[in-house]
Amino acid sequence: MSFPWPEPGTPLSQIPTPMPVIDEARMERNIASAQAYFTDCGKDFRPHVKTHKIPALALQQLAAGAVGINCQKITEAEIFADAGIEDILITYNILGPARLARLRALNDSISGLRVTTDNEATIDGLAATFDAARPLQVLVECDTGGKRCGVQTPQAAAALAARIAAAPGLQFMGLLTYPAVGGAAVVESFLSATMDLLAQQGIPCPVRSNGGSPDLFKAHEVPSATEHRSGTYIYNDRAMLRAGHCGPDDLAMHVLATVVSRPAPGRAVLDSGSKALTSDLLGFADFGRIEGHEDARITSLSEEHGVVEFGDADFPQVGEQVRIVPNHTCVVTNLFDRVVFHRDGKVTRVLDVAARGTVW
Repeated sequence: MSFPWPEPGTPLSQIPTPMPVIDEARMERNIASAQAYFTDCGKDFRPHVKTHKIPALALQQLAAGAVGINCQKITEAEIFADAGIEDILITYNILGPARLARLRALNDSISGLRVTTDNEATIDGLAATFDAARPLQVLVECDTGGKRCGVQTPQAAAALAARIAAAPGLQFMGLLTYPAVGGAAVVESFLSATMDLLAQQGIPCPVRSNGGSPDLFKAHEVPSATEHRSGTYIYNDRAMLRAGHCGPDDLAMHVLATVVSRPAPGRAVLDSGSKALTSDLLGFADFGRIEGHEDARITSLSEEHGVVEFGDADFPQVGEQVRIVPNHTCVVTNLFDRVVFHRDGKVTRVLDVAARGTVW
């Protein structure tokens, strides 16, 4: 039995909950302001689509001026390639025969595929899969403080670059990093030192890709970077608000929820549990901010219930809706099959989260 999704013009008060709802005007402003900044400082902008996982939104970002997109996994990239997007960067070490076969097929189907690596085993697998007839573009990932993947020194980065450049089926394209917040000086030092080492070996380094939403508007502080990657900025979330990256009027995503119980004084239960709100705390003590009731706290989540503690006499009654600013918008996206978009509280469109669950 198919569910009749709300038609354009339907008030948000009439849509089923829990449901992520996206303010079109705020999202459009977020896209435009970020792109204007990068155009102004002369850097390419590459949005990370893991935040929304929706091809139509990626196409909006590209239409605004983005140079291409950033994906995290092969199956995610395949969805966006099927939508006609040619310039795709996958920022992950890709290993194993199954993934490499999919990667080769993807490289055969689009003109601008790039991947990253931080180790010799990944390079050797790529080199054995690709050939000079259709080479794969590869960047070396560098750890400049983010402490996830990445080589630890400029010398190690230069050594991997030389290994890539020597493989007939691979083309070294440059360097990539996901730094710690506020790490611009460290990024610049690492990139410039590595570029010097590469120049000494006669290895071109056309792309230097920096990343992150928290430092999006500080990208100009890394002059050696040629592009910046960011995802969360399109919607923004509670963590970005706390960091000062955005203001309340830049929050494009809310999770619409309904009060289903008020079992005791000062306690309510919402229909949005861990299957609707991310369990990521990101340093917060609770699981989201309720708009208009900022003193209320979502103190615990079970699968289908969100428990709220409040001291507000005006807190909504059973059957009434609330809007929640999630701690981390990217995870919320991957919890839903569809997302509702609205303008001034009226539905404009309902879009499938086409790349939901594309995690390998």
